[in-house]
Amino acid sequence: MITFLTGILILILGYIFYSKYAEKQFGTSEQDTPAISNYDGVDYLPLSTKQNMLIQLLNIAGLGPILGGIQGVLFGPIAFLLIPIGCIFMGSIHDYFSGMLSIRNNGAQITELIQKYLGQNIYKIFLVIVSGMLLFVGAVFVYTSGDIIADDFFGITNFSLANPTILIIYGIILLYFILATLLPIDKIIGRFYPFFAIMLLLGSLFIVIGFFTKGVNLQELNIHHINLNHNGLHILPMFFMTVCCGLLSGFHATQSTLISRTLKNERDGKKVFYGMMCSESLIAMIWAAAAMHVYSLNIIPANQIGTAYVINDIADTFVTPWLAFIVTLAVVILPITSGDTALRSLRLTIADAINLKQNLVVNRLKIIIPITVIILGILFWAKTSVDSFPLLWRYFTFGNQLIAIPTFMYATIYLYKNKKNYLITLLPGLFYIFIVSSFIYNSKIGFNLSYEISNWFGILTTVICLFFIVKKIKNSNK
Repeated sequence: MITFLTGILILILGYIFYSKYAEKQFGTSEQDTPAISNYDGVDYLPLSTKQNMLIQLLNIAGLGPILGGIQGVLFGPIAFLLIPIGCIFMGSIHDYFSGMLSIRNNGAQITELIQKYLGQNIYKIFLVIVSGMLLFVGAVFVYTSGDIIADDFFGITNFSLANPTILIIYGIILLYFILATLLPIDKIIGRFYPFFAIMLLLGSLFIVIGFFTKGVNLQELNIHHINLNHNGLHILPMFFMTVCCGLLSGFHATQSTLISRTLKNERDGKKVFYGMMCSESLIAMIWAAAAMHVYSLNIIPANQIGTAYVINDIADTFVTPWLAFIVTLAVVILPITSGDTALRSLRLTIADAINLKQNLVVNRLKIIIPITVIILGILFWAKTSVDSFPLLWRYFTFGNQLIAIPTFMYATIYLYKNKKNYLITLLPGLFYIFIVSSFIYNSKIGFNLSYEISNWFGILTTVICLFFIVKKIKNSNK
């Protein structure tokens, strides 16, 4: 357990010291935030620090930290160090600067920030990518959470659209998504998210208590445990593509910009953006440790290792039956509370792109109605296309990490212009250019090149992108 506890210590110390350093480099001020200066009672309105923290945690969490931990620990105990180190120097930095730069730009969404700092051509590309991803998240999380509810609470195993009960569950979830997207942020999200977040944290806490009351078998790091993935996958790039939400996720930049419109003070950004990413990383580490123990029991079929089926085994192993309900409820909550804010972020992204004010209900409906129609189409296709949908989901994973890169790049330009240490965003950005590009060169959904050639091409792509960002930096001073 020493490796696991060392990772926890790294996470705690990283938040205490490196978050302060990041805050210093950004340069917080006492100027009015968009929640005050742009108040509209819908998206721009001040919420308490605790509300913002808990909303942000649920916005970014999803099932990512749980599934990422369950899959990431298949690489061995090195996961207990890579997750916190990656969180401190990459994931939390990404979330912090995406949120804070949005605050400094009147609550602009990620696409608008890309347009300002990286140019019109890059903006057009990522407007399509980001919008497509948010649509996909909204649709997928309707039926992901719906299937979990149907299975865990009603014992339903027929998840097809021919089952009327499934249709009712999907319909209720989609209706909730629509209302959460349409109504002012303090009506549903601000009111219920704090309770949901407490359920999530309690679920993880019960597992930790189980470590000490029932025992946990964790491997310690040694040279033979550097790459233990049962499928023979390499840490570079696969670990960093797998443990996305608990380590770094581009999706978070679409969520931090929501909260940028509800913060009352810039100094809250350290707790809300940097701190909640650290909390998510902690959740990922807890589930990774629990999964490592369950794997050691050899009770999981080979075809279920690293999948969502492990979640119930973890709950049964570490939590007493009368408390396992809370763990299950926490898992149900996660996709729901990411799906609704994904659609809310999509509404704001489109509104900013077409310059449509969102203070009027009719203007919000002009965007929400077409989104709902498309969601229904994706949902129907996902449930009827057995082969095509999983393929698109793998591209989504690629796109999720891809959109983290522009955030690092425009943050680098901001820091350089303000004569701050731009390396804290440039270096992780370059690292992820290598990770994402080498992945797509090597992957079967990409160019399917050999691992060695993919790495060389990844290095070449990183160098080319470095020249691009240097050019952008120089032009930013003109």
